[in-house]
Amino acid sequence: MAMPEKNGSTIGYVARNFLLCLFVFTTVLFALSCYFVLRSTAHNRFLSSTFQSKSFARDPSLKDDCRCVEDEKRRGPLKVFMYDMDPEFHFGLLNWKPEGGGSVWPDVHKFIPPYPGGLNLQHSIEYWLTLDLLASEYPNGPRPIAAKRVYNSTEADVIFVPFFSSLSYNRFSKVNPHQKTSRNKDLQGKLVAFLTAQEEWKRSGGRDHVVLAHHPNSMLDARNKLFPAIFILSDFGRYPPTVANVEKDVIAPYKHVIKTYQNDTSGFDSRPILLYFQGAIYRKDGGFVRQELFYLLQDEKDVHFSFGSVRNGGINKASQGMHNSKFCLNIAGDTPSSNRLFDAIASHCVPVIISDDIELPFEDVIDYSEFSVFVRTSDALKENFLVNLIRGITKEEWTRMWNRLKEVEKFYEFHFPSRFDDAVQMIWQAIARKVPSVKMRIHKSRRYSGSVSDAGKESRWSSLIPRSFW
Repeated sequence: MAMPEKNGSTIGYVARNFLLCLFVFTTVLFALSCYFVLRSTAHNRFLSSTFQSKSFARDPSLKDDCRCVEDEKRRGPLKVFMYDMDPEFHFGLLNWKPEGGGSVWPDVHKFIPPYPGGLNLQHSIEYWLTLDLLASEYPNGPRPIAAKRVYNSTEADVIFVPFFSSLSYNRFSKVNPHQKTSRNKDLQGKLVAFLTAQEEWKRSGGRDHVVLAHHPNSMLDARNKLFPAIFILSDFGRYPPTVANVEKDVIAPYKHVIKTYQNDTSGFDSRPILLYFQGAIYRKDGGFVRQELFYLLQDEKDVHFSFGSVRNGGINKASQGMHNSKFCLNIAGDTPSSNRLFDAIASHCVPVIISDDIELPFEDVIDYSEFSVFVRTSDALKENFLVNLIRGITKEEWTRMWNRLKEVEKFYEFHFPSRFDDAVQMIWQAIARKVPSVKMRIHKSRRYSGSVSDAGKESRWSSLIPRSFW
C-alpha cells in the first residue's frame, strides 16, 4: 500500500515543476515582448522628448520659404486639361462675350475681363486659376509656371472644370420674378449634365476632376452629385465628410480685401492696439463665440472689438486698425474659416485663431504655429484667459512671429500673371500633391472591371481570352 503513495507524490512533484516551468516561460516571453515593443517605439519617444513643447520661438535653422514643394518643382508643372466650356459658366458671368463667334476664352494678352470688387474678391480663386491656365499656353513666358494646359486629356494629371461657382452664387442665386429657378441653380444642373456625359468623367469616375466651390454656399445643388472630384474649398463647414474631406480635397486661401502692408517698418512698440477684431458679432452656428468674446473683452482698454462691415469705408478702417495692432482675432463665424486670417497675414498682425474645426491652406507644407496663436474655444471663453495669454507673449516672441508673417505673406497673394510660390502657384502645387492618391483610387476602382459580368457581357479583356473559354 506504500507504493501508491509514492507514485502520487511523484506525480504531484512533476505537476508542480511543470507549472513552475510554464510560469517562468510565460514570464520571460512577456518580458521579451515588452522589450521589443518599447524598442520599436523608442525613436518616437526620443522625438517627443527632443522637440520641446511648442513655443512661440521659431527655429532659426528653418528656411524662410515653403520647404516641402521641391519635388513638385523637379517634376515640372502640373499637366492640366481644361474643358472648353460655354462662356456662360465662366467669363460670361462677367458680361464677357466672344467676338464674332470665336474662341470661348478671352485673349488674356489683349484683354482681361475685370472681376467685381469688395467682398466678391475673397472667393475669386476660380478666376485666378483659369487666367493662369490660359496664360500658360503662351510660349517663352518670362516666369516659372506651376501648371500648364494640355489639350490631350489622356496626358493630363487632372481635369479642370472652369465654372465660376462662387461668382455664380454671389450674383445669380436669387430667383427673379419671371424665373422658376435661379440662374445659379440652372447652371449647376447644366454643369452636372455636361460633366457626367464626358468621356473624361466616365474614365475616372470624376476622381481626377478639379471643381471649384470656394464660397461655402456655392455648388449647393451639384456638390452631392460631383463628390468624387477634387473640390477646392475654403473649409469643410457645410460639407458632410462623405462629400468633402481633407484627404481628397484642397483648402485654398481667401483673397484678402484689406490693403497689404507695404514697407512695414512698424514694431511691437509702434502698434498700440493689443488685440483687434472688427466684423459681424452676432453669427449663427459656431459663431456664437464672437458674441461671448465681445462681452468678455469689451471693457479691456487696449482691445478693439467692434461691429464692422464693408460699408462707409469699412475696409479702409479695418486696414488701419490691423496695421496698428499686435494681434488680430480670427474667430469662427457661420463657418470655421473667414477672410480675417488672410487680412491679418497681409497686415503682419499676428493671428489669434479661435476655431476648433478650421482647416488651413497648405498646412502640409506650412507650420502655422510659427506665426499664429491657436486657442481652443473652451479656453477662450474662460474669464480673463485670452487676455492673460496674449499679454504673456513677450516682445521677442511677437517679433519672431511678425518677421515670419513677412516671410510667408507671399504664399497668400494672388497675381496675374502668377508669381513664384504665390497663392495661385501654391494652390496648383497642393493639387499636384493629391495626384498620387487620385491615381491610386482610380486604379483600385478598376480592379474588377476586367471580370466577366453576370449578364454574360464580354469584358474589356475579352479579346485576350480564347473564344473557347466563353
